[in-house]
Amino acid sequence: MLLSALLLRPSTGYELKKFFDTYGRFLRSNTTMSQAYRTLAAMEKRGWVEHTIEERPGATNAKRYRVTEEGHTVVLDWLASPYNPPSRFQDPDLWVRLGSAAFMAVEEVIAILDVEIDTRRDEVAKYRHRERPLFAEAPPGHDIELGTQMAEWIHRRSAEEMDRHIASLVELRRRLLDGTPINPAPAHGPEETR
Repeated sequence: MLLSALLLRPSTGYELKKFFDTYGRFLRSNTTMSQAYRTLAAMEKRGWVEHTIEERPGATNAKRYRVTEEGHTVVLDWLASPYNPPSRFQDPDLWVRLGSAAFMAVEEVIAILDVEIDTRRDEVAKYRHRERPLFAEAPPGHDIELGTQMAEWIHRRSAEEMDRHIASLVELRRRLLDGTPINPAPAHGPEETR
């Protein structure tokens, strides 16, 4: 994710953290500065990024990182590699790939969507109506009725999330194929959509 973000523009560690805390907020859990700097240092050792020092009078100098030619190749190779969906559709791999779609051809993006859609549809077919017994015998202190109700609520909610995920990808795929805008302008002004 850091490498893909740096492809968009050279940034300091602080700017990257701010990017992930705002624009990329839903891609992953909170990003700490120490995580960002450790990852940047590791990528620099591998030759994927390099930095320059920005002098800041009266403040600590900042390192501005940018992707090297090798790092650019690493990202492009990763984007071109086969997409293997993670076990949870909420994990960031798909979102990072789609967020890097500007570095791919539309056909490559559609191929990724096809794999994701097929995988999730297969999961629905396999798991949606499976038997889900909680226990052969409830543990001491366990409220079987409450536990069963909560398990069913979680299952239904998760099923609804999966259905929305699949439907949104099918719609995205259709728009890419048709060449229609992915995010059409709202019918109302921005102040009315809040």
